[in-house]
Amino acid sequence: MIQLIAFYLFAVVVIASGALTILSRNPVHSVLWLILAFFNAAGLMVLAGAEFIAMLLVIVYVGAVAVLFLFVVMMLDIDFAELRAGVMRYAAIGLALAVALVAEIIIAIGAWSAGGLQLGRRIAPIESDVPNIEAIGRLLYTRYLFIFEGAGLVLLVAMIGAIVLTYRQRSDVRPQNVSRQINRRSKDATRNMNPPVGQGVEL
Repeated sequence: MIQLIAFYLFAVVVIASGALTILSRNPVHSVLWLILAFFNAAGLMVLAGAEFIAMLLVIVYVGAVAVLFLFVVMMLDIDFAELRAGVMRYAAIGLALAVALVAEIIIAIGAWSAGGLQLGRRIAPIESDVPNIEAIGRLLYTRYLFIFEGAGLVLLVAMIGAIVLTYRQRSDVRPQNVSRQINRRSKDATRNMNPPVGQGVEL
């Protein structure tokens, strides 16, 4: 009974916060409603036994993506009145996407009403007493190890490419000589002075 109440509570909040994300006129409020939706979706994942997905929702989406959205919206000087003025130009595209989403929801409801999944027919079946995170770790580092490492290499290449594309040599900044800083002696950095009384230090 408690699980049922928690499920309906999380589900109602997710739907309401998702609707308010779309309907809010203030973009900062939209991002805050989106964060609330992510938190409640993580609660639904915990109820479903997918605690790893719940952790990813909180750490990655709430902790990184949503906060990044919030900073971008707050820091950029965007004229939202001008953006709203051109909404009708993309009404046809938005309507087509809405029809596609409704069709996907109808298909999902039909698949759900057809019956539950049989665990024995899954590509990678797991034991019922194995935690979700442990099962994912076993699969990632055994069967899908090379694919996992390949994804890491792709991300590494993307990161290096972003650094190379954004790096530029600036002439108005003094370069840092690390070896000169390391080899500097203390007597070269400081100087002991004993000025007479009433006189200052000459630099």
